[in-house]
Amino acid sequence: MTSELRSAKKTLKIILDSNALFVPLQFKIDIFEELKTLLKKKFELVLLSHVRRELEKLAEEGSPKTQKKALYALQLVGKCRLVNVNEEFALSPDDVIVKTAREWNCPVFTNDRQLRRRLRDINVPVIYVRQKSRLEIEGRPQTPV
Repeated sequence: MTSELRSAKKTLKIILDSNALFVPLQFKIDIFEELKTLLKKKFELVLLSHVRRELEKLAEEGSPKTQKKALYALQLVGKCRLVNVNEEFALSPDDVIVKTAREWNCPVFTNDRQLRRRLRDINVPVIYVRQKSRLEIEGRPQTPV
């Protein structure tokens, strides 16, 4: 087994919902530092193509306040790994997140209550903002094999 493969297996993937990238602007929380503190392990932030498209659409068509948040979120995308998901365009970004999180068995960072509930129902760990001041995780991510 190569060292690259071993280190890839030790890295925890975290799927981001669009609103996770709004957190630094909305709550003044450095999500990258907070995740290091919360998880205490190596992680990789993953942005699914459906979520990126959602952010681009919000940046173009949202209210002025939403456009500002979306443009800021798109600046943070450079710190994430973009993954193209070959799903029908009819699926919502939330549906793609749920399907991918289940397949990859990895946590999701979201503040969307409905999405959090859906993920909890299938035993996927969820990272979210607690008391507008810090990140918390529901359920514990399994250590990658």
